[in-house]
Amino acid sequence: MPLCNYQLLKETNEISAAGSPFDKILAVLHAAENILVTSHLRPDGDALGSSIACGLWLLSLGKKISIWNEDGLPQKFSYLPQSSLVARPPVARQSFDAVVALDSSTRGRLGAVLDAIASPGILVNIDHHISNQIYGDLNLVDSSAPATGQILYDLFQHAKACITPEIATNLFVAISTDTGSFQYAGTSSHTFEVAASLLRSGVEVARLSQAMYDTQPRRRLDLLRHALNQLEFSCGDAVASLSLSLVDAQKLKILPEDTEGIIDHLRVIEGVVVAAFFEELPEGKIRVSLRSKDPRIDVCKICAQFGGGGHPAASGARVQGSLATVRQQFLKAICHEIQSRT
Repeated sequence: MPLCNYQLLKETNEISAAGSPFDKILAVLHAAENILVTSHLRPDGDALGSSIACGLWLLSLGKKISIWNEDGLPQKFSYLPQSSLVARPPVARQSFDAVVALDSSTRGRLGAVLDAIASPGILVNIDHHISNQIYGDLNLVDSSAPATGQILYDLFQHAKACITPEIATNLFVAISTDTGSFQYAGTSSHTFEVAASLLRSGVEVARLSQAMYDTQPRRRLDLLRHALNQLEFSCGDAVASLSLSLVDAQKLKILPEDTEGIIDHLRVIEGVVVAAFFEELPEGKIRVSLRSKDPRIDVCKICAQFGGGGHPAASGARVQGSLATVRQQFLKAICHEIQSRT
């Protein structure tokens, strides 16, 4: 069953008077004056597109807004309209009437943003991950939605918001990138209806698609060449995996954003059931990304064993330990899951 949990933990007069889950969130945001919008560290298109779209909508309501992300704006997303609104959290702590956390399954995934908030006011958690821990005062979590951007679109429709070309473009990027350009499970007829509506609101598909999918720095191709040379198969060739050490990452002069999507080159290999990517991080942790091509193999369940989460077909975790040890632990867990399910 998809998780559709609209849980209310903090009562106010405005919330109590509201009806639907959308109404409850709208009541809080209309009552607030100073609002922070944030998303998970190492942000992807859904996190950033949703954040900017939400920020622009709140600005249209006359709100004072900030959009923070621990990693700021990755260079590759600079094409997003009003991307300059995204900033790293400041050193001095600030208070807000409300905080909107987008596309983050856990509070901890917000990272350094939490340290910069003196008082969050009411925390609104909007997400589509089945592993969401329902950490907000208000939670709008629908794991049947393929992207947080789609949930936001429905919220805006309920609010009868004016979706400008800038808001539409950010929402389209959120949905397109998180659905693998409308290919992944969870992409529904409603998703295409939303996309069509966004096009009518001013999205320039050809120009935007070139920025999203057809523009990459040369260093990313150098990374891909290096990564494929490290490719290994295990569990009867059902698992394809690769690792990236911190030393190699520094040698290749790559940015953190450059590793996004590398795992997809493993996922497409014929006969591979699960793809795994292990990336060594500076803080002594290993960033793990898993992708499953078989609905019987739930990689969210595997990542949950190590404190991670995500979706049944695409999940991740950050685990303390050495690259070799963490890789061995995960490959063992993956193979066990494959052998027990197939």
